[in-house]
Amino acid sequence: MPGLTIGDTIPDLEVETTLGKLKIHDYVGDGWAIIFSHPAVCTTELGKMAAYAEEFNKRGVKLLGLSCDDLKSHAVKYPIVADPNREIIKQLNMVDPDERDSSGNSLPSRALHIVGPDKKVKLSFLYPATTGRNMEEVVRVLESLQVAAKHKVSTPVNWKPGEQVVISPGVSNEEAKKMFPQGFQTTDLPSKKEYLRFTKV
Repeated sequence: MPGLTIGDTIPDLEVETTLGKLKIHDYVGDGWAIIFSHPAVCTTELGKMAAYAEEFNKRGVKLLGLSCDDLKSHAVKYPIVADPNREIIKQLNMVDPDERDSSGNSLPSRALHIVGPDKKVKLSFLYPATTGRNMEEVVRVLESLQVAAKHKVSTPVNWKPGEQVVISPGVSNEEAKKMFPQGFQTTDLPSKKEYLRFTKV
């Protein structure tokens, strides 16, 4: 199966959803989107996404779910793509080869792609059908991606929104002083190279 991974352009598929037909690139528009699949049995995942919809909306992020159930089986406010023939999940690399429904068909994995305004995949989670997602982690990594895209920074291990970020090594100290007038701290390293610089944005 061809893999869809970080840096790839999300396929511009025309899909039938609970809110009518749409083309994925038009739906993403100039913002961000989370495109995710779930096993047919998982109403909790759809409901939890709906519960977090306001958090995503505040960050300018649209949701698009994929399901192998028919369109009538769902009642959430964001669009859900019906994919009973498993064609779309294959194109988006969202198939769990080890889990099957009662008819012997492969179930979708719990895959999630965060797509940026350039229609490229910025981050992917790929969980088996048997393991539920951590929604707090989805929000955390989304914040990290958006902060990194806006400020030329990266986020350290276990970073949470509001904590210090690391200025990218490609930014000189002179540039950093202009970009981060609030200042930054440089960590002393054995090499004496001043590339580990922390700031808040």
